[in-house]
Amino acid sequence: MPDNLIFRLPPTFETVEEERRHRKERLAAALRIFGRFGFEEGVAGHITARDPELSDHFWVNPFGMSFKHVRVSDLILVNHEGKVVEGRYHVNEAAFAIHSQVHQARPGVVAAAHSHSVHGRALSALGQIIEPITQDSCAFYQDNALFDDYTGVVTDLEEGKRIAAALGGNKAAVLRNHGLLTVGDTVDAAAWWFITMERSAQVQLLAKAAGQVVPIEPDNAALTHQQIGNDLVGWINYQPLHDQIVREQPDLFE
Repeated sequence: MPDNLIFRLPPTFETVEEERRHRKERLAAALRIFGRFGFEEGVAGHITARDPELSDHFWVNPFGMSFKHVRVSDLILVNHEGKVVEGRYHVNEAAFAIHSQVHQARPGVVAAAHSHSVHGRALSALGQIIEPITQDSCAFYQDNALFDDYTGVVTDLEEGKRIAAALGGNKAAVLRNHGLLTVGDTVDAAAWWFITMERSAQVQLLAKAAGQVVPIEPDNAALTHQQIGNDLVGWINYQPLHDQIVREQPDLFE
């Protein structure tokens, strides 16, 4: 076997500036991918990336801009008070209320993704979480939670704290009557968990509508989670999508 086969791993950086630029590029690309998959619902939905130097600040998509149009230069930097300290646009108030509290509660989280995707909303209306009924859904086995409440659009930091508390140490949460939330140690991982969670929600809804679901045995679900449920595997799974959007839409780097 050749000893020069390519196997990509998450990059490392020599400077904060390099890492910041990388996170912003991945964030813009992830937003484009979310746009392609139809995860937009008006102005709802956001992905955040913690700044590598100012750890209580995060980069996020501008309020009111289509996921499909976001460029690196459009991203805004928001501080711990919800003020835009870099960029030309306003911040989505719900993005700050939710993401600021998630980032504060989980120092190891680099990125968080939330959107009102169709099947995520349908699952949330049932008050269900992702169940271990397929190999892919086992990535969330005992690793996704339910925020079992709904009180309106999240604009209150206390509500954001309650969402962060419900998320706990999990990679994902279903926000009842609202949508999905995922986190990761890279933008790539957080985005991938959202994408595959949305698809797992779709499969779960279809399967339960069709008949009696056969769940995966707990021991096998736990083993599969160990195999496919870590952030490195999430990062790896995401790379084909990133490569595709970059090749097709290089203007996102502007």
